[in-house]
Amino acid sequence: MTTPPAPPAPTCYRHPDRQTYVRCTRCERPICGDCMRSAAVGHQCVECVQAGARTIREKRTPFGGRERSGAPVVTIALIVVNVLAFIAEVAVPDVQKQFALWPPAVADGQYYRLVTSAFLHYGVPHLLLNMWALYVVGAPLERWLGRLRFAALYAVSGLGGSVLVYLLAPLNTATAGASGAVFGLFAALFVAAKRLTLDVRGVVAVIVINLVFTFVVPAVSSHAISWQAHVGGLIAGGLLAAAYVYAPRKQRDAVQAAATAAALTLFAVLVWWRTGELLAQFG
Repeated sequence: MTTPPAPPAPTCYRHPDRQTYVRCTRCERPICGDCMRSAAVGHQCVECVQAGARTIREKRTPFGGRERSGAPVVTIALIVVNVLAFIAEVAVPDVQKQFALWPPAVADGQYYRLVTSAFLHYGVPHLLLNMWALYVVGAPLERWLGRLRFAALYAVSGLGGSVLVYLLAPLNTATAGASGAVFGLFAALFVAAKRLTLDVRGVVAVIVINLVFTFVVPAVSSHAISWQAHVGGLIAGGLLAAAYVYAPRKQRDAVQAAATAAALTLFAVLVWWRTGELLAQFG
């Protein structure tokens, strides 16, 4: 009686030239050493690991954004843009004149000044103070909100400051600086920290001190501070942050997007109204 030949050894389903007796614990296909991945129990093939990863729920920040580790990318990017804009101011004398927020120029159709003015600064101390505040306040907010929501909050806060400047500032003055956006972040930090039941006394103190400087320094110094930009940014940032952090979980994305769109729409209407008023006044 002859012994039947032993069955051939199984081969890896991805590498047929490689023999293996190890099988994926999920799909049970044979896998070689290059194709196996450690799992909670045994080993899995590459495809099963990828399929499992797709079913894992993505981690979210406390207020709905994607949770990301590492440096606050948006905060750092905003600082870099502000620094580059300041270098351009120093290198090209007409940059401030062409891009600062001067209401008559905006009424003449140069609406871009509402945005560009928020990236210009009058001197190194002005720049350093705003960038320091941006980093200190922006980093935790970016972590709590996520990158997209934080970027939207910064933009709306900056625009809120610019719009109030356009509405109320004297027509013979030009305004520049990221202070409106930074004040919006101050307000947002208060709202978000309050929602997370954190101690907000330090944030309140920072806001109060900065508001005191806003209204007192112009009276004792030749260097005027735009209270309109500070107050406008503070209100815009605080209200939008409230919509972000108190949005109901199930409708969170829709409510947050609607609040952002509503803020931008309101700004557009106010700018349109103010432009019409100035054109009617001066022709």
